[in-house]
Amino acid sequence: MPRTALYDVDTILSQAVDIFLEHSFHSAIMDEIIARTEFNRRGFYLEFGSKQAFLYRVLQHYMDTELMPVVKELENHQGMNSIHAFFIRYIPLIHKRGCLLINCLTELGKQDEHIREMGRHYLDRLQLDFIGCLEKAQQLEELGPHVNIESAALQLTSYVQGFAVNAILAEDTDEMYIATEALLSPLQRGGNSG
Repeated sequence: MPRTALYDVDTILSQAVDIFLEHSFHSAIMDEIIARTEFNRRGFYLEFGSKQAFLYRVLQHYMDTELMPVVKELENHQGMNSIHAFFIRYIPLIHKRGCLLINCLTELGKQDEHIREMGRHYLDRLQLDFIGCLEKAQQLEELGPHVNIESAALQLTSYVQGFAVNAILAEDTDEMYIATEALLSPLQRGGNSG
């Protein structure tokens, strides 16, 4: 009869998100991972195989449970309202912590094809969602006809990436909300175009 696991993998993955956000992949040591997740070393290697494989599972868990619920704000394509709702949820998620996916891309993206693929998939999805919202905003006449939707979506996607890094340094969320409004305002009909 197979043994029942004495641990909850989702709980361990959630705890590990915090470890990797605090220390990065290279600085997170196995002793701390084992201690903070209350996992034993043998069980860890039986379940995950390696620290690298563990990171992939942690990243997927982070994307599924924390990042994608925020991105879903964009998927109903309700124009500028969806874009504002995305940033209202994204800012508290990344404030003082950054984004685990973007952090891993900056740390490991050059040498790790799997992480690069995860990042590319996420950023492509984000850009397509921004395009859908901007197209709807133009239909609703919330967005001026002069706005190049593809360029604006690329700009917003790039902003999200840079914002994830800047959020680690930001003292409070006010400056991030102000920066978001400064980015979105010129796009909106009646907004400052210069």
